[in-house]
Amino acid sequence: MRTTLTWLNGTTLAALVLCTATRTRLVRGPGGVYVAGGYRLRVPKQSCFTVGTVVFTKRPAGWLLDPDREELLAHETRHVAQYAVLGLFFFPLYAAASAYSYLMTGGYGCRNFFEQNAGLAAGGYRQLPLRPWAARTGSLIGRAASSASRRRGGSPSPR
Repeated sequence: MRTTLTWLNGTTLAALVLCTATRTRLVRGPGGVYVAGGYRLRVPKQSCFTVGTVVFTKRPAGWLLDPDREELLAHETRHVAQYAVLGLFFFPLYAAASAYSYLMTGGYGCRNFFEQNAGLAAGGYRQLPLRPWAARTGSLIGRAASSASRRRGGSPSPR
């Protein structure tokens, strides 16, 4: 189903255009996913990224298809499902989520909803602490909400 949706919403077509432009070699992977090995551009800096049903890697496709990297391929495959639902809207939404994550932590992935949903550890991302100003702001917001709840006679909602 997700393969059909990514074809219909144009994201897999965009991936094939990128494959042609970057001269990457497509190899069929599991579950309707393709792996484009030998991606040479410097952007993005991650070793793998997904567009539609195509997972691009800077290494040969066999590297990602190796059973030792099953979790990483599963992470990238979860992005395929995100593309199936969001279509071309994935690009600006992912950029906004990356910007938010960078603003809050200094890392593009750890507070990015799409990376969290795909599995941070499986994608090679690590949790980073909030920047000091963000932690202070979050702490102030939490205290204000707790204080308002006490004034109304309720208890704060569980986290």
